[in-house]
Amino acid sequence: MQDNATEVTAAGIARLAGVGRAAVSNWRRRHADFPKPVGGTETSPSFALAEIEAWLRKQGKLAEVPLRERVWQQLAGHPGGPVTALVHAGCVLLLIHERPTVWLDVSAGSDARLAAMLPDALEEVLVPRLGVTRDRRVHQRRDASGGTEAVNTPHPVNSAPAVHIPAGSELLPSAPLLRGAAELAAELGARQTFEFLLGRHLDANPRQYTLTPAELARLMAELAGPARTVLDPACGTGALLRAVDARPGQELYAQDSAPELAALTALRIALHARVTVRAAVGDTLRAEAYPGLRAEAVLCHPPFNERNWGHDELAYDPRWEYGFPARTESELAWVQHALARLRDGGTAVLLMPPAAASRRSGRRIRADLLRRGALRAVIALPAGAAPPYSLPLHLWVLRRPDRTPAEPRVLLADTGRFATEGRGGPDWQAVREAVLGAWRAAEREGGCEERPGLARSVPVIELLDDDVDLAPARHLPPPAAADGARQLTAVRERLGETLRLAAGLTPPPAGSARPARWPLTTVGELARGGALVMRTGGSGGHTRVPVLTDHDVLAGTAPSGTFPESDEEAVLTEPGDVVVPVLGGGSVARVIDDTTAGAALGRHLVLLRPDPAALDSWFLAGFLRGTANNRQASSYASTATRLDVRRLQLPRLPLDEQRRYGARFRALDEFERALRHAGRLGEEFVRGMYDGLTDGTMAPG
Repeated sequence: MQDNATEVTAAGIARLAGVGRAAVSNWRRRHADFPKPVGGTETSPSFALAEIEAWLRKQGKLAEVPLRERVWQQLAGHPGGPVTALVHAGCVLLLIHERPTVWLDVSAGSDARLAAMLPDALEEVLVPRLGVTRDRRVHQRRDASGGTEAVNTPHPVNSAPAVHIPAGSELLPSAPLLRGAAELAAELGARQTFEFLLGRHLDANPRQYTLTPAELARLMAELAGPARTVLDPACGTGALLRAVDARPGQELYAQDSAPELAALTALRIALHARVTVRAAVGDTLRAEAYPGLRAEAVLCHPPFNERNWGHDELAYDPRWEYGFPARTESELAWVQHALARLRDGGTAVLLMPPAAASRRSGRRIRADLLRRGALRAVIALPAGAAPPYSLPLHLWVLRRPDRTPAEPRVLLADTGRFATEGRGGPDWQAVREAVLGAWRAAEREGGCEERPGLARSVPVIELLDDDVDLAPARHLPPPAAADGARQLTAVRERLGETLRLAAGLTPPPAGSARPARWPLTTVGELARGGALVMRTGGSGGHTRVPVLTDHDVLAGTAPSGTFPESDEEAVLTEPGDVVVPVLGGGSVARVIDDTTAGAALGRHLVLLRPDPAALDSWFLAGFLRGTANNRQASSYASTATRLDVRRLQLPRLPLDEQRRYGARFRALDEFERALRHAGRLGEEFVRGMYDGLTDGTMAPG
């Protein structure tokens, strides 16, 4: 009954039935019994999910809604909104994870019974794991006699706890979702189910959240080192705390000004590891939740360039040990907050905008951080490491001084050389090896071996000038001139070879012909007829293999992505597969060869695996790249273009004729790859020539 409260849009109906949105519009016009809208607007109506499922089955257009899709549609169309649905689902998944027999008892019977019994069952789990009660204002729990006892670990004192136990009336509209999530958890596991739902929600709302990539979070956690108590004062979706290696007796603390983010972080971490989790809602700088906490580590990805961070009301705050930050220096307020919450000798790692290392308004605070030995490293990351992807962001590693060092030094490192050609992120393995090697050497020996252009331990006295500019590139010696000249010569030779290859691959002009009037079919029809198998990319996997991202496909580069480890079954590519990006890709399709086979299929990609007896891979890929074909199969959402791959068309031709076209398309692909490679080498050569001439390591003639 309550499932009628879950609504689905026309786009959701199209995904359920595996058709385009135009087909849904046709059904509404042609079938008088098509369900009536129950919400939305005149131009974008929404429908009751249960009614839509029943109608699709009646029409034979849907044998069974895939479980993942059904649960996602229940969450996305929840009457209280997807975030409320996610929190309710997370609470129940934690109950299933911790006390599955209790869930089985509570879920037996009607939805009304489930909603009535669930709050008491949730209390048994949420109180010991998250330290919350049904009353958000009281941070105690009931003892056996009906009195109260204080929870052992610190609770927020200026902010509300992130999660509260919902009442039965709140849970009743969620009952179908909760049953579906439990069914999915039996298939995937409770933790993997929550990660799947959270990942789909984040993908569906990319502009609402600033995410910390998993590889960057892992690097930050490794720089901080093992710790029993860890704080993230701007937790977002919990990526940094999730990257911390779990230890017995560990306590993780989180705070965020957005209530939904703090709640999702608390549930995500509680499902991820058996640790004590405390999360609070509130503005950390204005109303910090844990003023008495002294953590062993602080990890933080703070908001950048905030003017309204509390400058006027926090002028006399005791956290400003190193100087009162200017209104334009919100990041230095976060730095000092992190130091204030550390125990002596504790480590903080913060993601910072590059401007924070050199703005004149922050030079006095930077100088005091250096003099007192609090700032231990500034590491420039490659562009593309984290949003905003166009900037080479910095990592600051700080330590609360337990004594002032006699000759303080700071590690400066620049990993910009490890940026990759595609937009799939930098070479994280190379970044980790370079950064952690230099950091551990500096910690162990008081300094690291100088590596030109990469890393250097700099005496603090060298940096204490009028600017106190900490940008690593300005203090690192350039790479050895001889190496640079030798590398440039090698690039020039490779460029010449590639240009000769491209010239040889230039295809002859095609002969003119009358416009063809082929009978057409669509990818969706071919999939239904068994001529090809259609798979979509995922967001995790239990095998550690390279991930082919949509950016790799667009740029024509090797697989560069990684997946967070989960029990989700990754889709692995095979030779002959055709991969198509669905977001903003335009006319792009890539045939998988032996060098890229075995990679996991990333998000925003669709894989088509043709039956070789019915369909030639290169013929398929070539016709999918037609500009007019892509235009008719694309739709627009906000500023993004989304491709409905099922609507892409290709002609019905005999296999021999397909292979004739396929051979021509394959030759065009080889020519295109040679041109791309020549372009990349040409850019590298020109950049190297400019650098050599301007830094004096090359003569003009």
